[in-house]
Amino acid sequence: MTSLNLNDNRLEGLLPESLSNCMQLWLLNLGNNQIEDTFPHWLRTIPYLKVLVLRTNKLHGPIALFKTKHGFPSLNIFDISSNNFSGPIPEDFIQSFESMKNIVQDEVLGNPQQYLQWEFNSAVYYSPTTVTTKGTSTSFRKIPANFVIIDLSGNKFEGEIPNAIGELQALNGLNLSHNRLSGPIPQSMGNLIKLESLDLSSNMLTGRIPTELVNMKFLEVLNLSYNNLVGEIPQGKQFGSFMNDSYEGNLGLCGVPLSVKCGEEHDQHSSQREEKFVFGWEAVAIGYGCGMAFGVVMGSFVFRIRKPEFLVRMFGG
Repeated sequence: MTSLNLNDNRLEGLLPESLSNCMQLWLLNLGNNQIEDTFPHWLRTIPYLKVLVLRTNKLHGPIALFKTKHGFPSLNIFDISSNNFSGPIPEDFIQSFESMKNIVQDEVLGNPQQYLQWEFNSAVYYSPTTVTTKGTSTSFRKIPANFVIIDLSGNKFEGEIPNAIGELQALNGLNLSHNRLSGPIPQSMGNLIKLESLDLSSNMLTGRIPTELVNMKFLEVLNLSYNNLVGEIPQGKQFGSFMNDSYEGNLGLCGVPLSVKCGEEHDQHSSQREEKFVFGWEAVAIGYGCGMAFGVVMGSFVFRIRKPEFLVRMFGG
């Protein structure tokens, strides 16, 4: 068996480990079911697996660390979005995607576009599949050989984005949105020169947007919204085409296309936010102090006169 597509059903239970015996399998799509299991680390033994789609199930737990250097050497499409995976994104997990490190040349000088295919009895077959890229769901009757994406969105991954992500230079799409990722955006991501779509929204990322991202000359979709990013937005090349919604929810950002200019005005906005924050805590402290003082006075009063009648009438007892 070379292709197994059970997408959009109501399948339940565990993933059968017997799938690891399908050594010729290159496409496995079990997306949009109700499968409840941990990550199927045993799939790494399938040497030709190019497409793995497990999106929108009930898969959970951490992604196990690999004991072998080349875990998924042939993988081009890896989609485990909308599950309940947790823990960090392991560095060696990313480094195992050997095929994603090799850039396949686009169609040039009349050479036909190459597609993922398999042959049987001298006939060529293609497996249609549906993936989400650039924020929309796209159905492919034939999957281009140079189409490479990773989608880990809608899980509970935490920790920093691995620096090794910058080694996957063949990536066209990367979606890490709606997780619990923290720390800075790795400068190594500037090496993803083929990237067309980058979504890091709804995380807890901090620091500045690396100027190295300007090297992504094919970037069409960028979403960094709802993080804790600060500083000036990089300018040049594709970054001149992105609108406010690419950066909203990051109160510390400034510069085009935002209305907040960098420099003195931006510093003033930041100081005002800090003053409001300090004032809020001062109010809490004052209220806490007054309440504590009132409690001490009333306690002393009660101990002196034992059981005051007005308190008995108010609270009973």
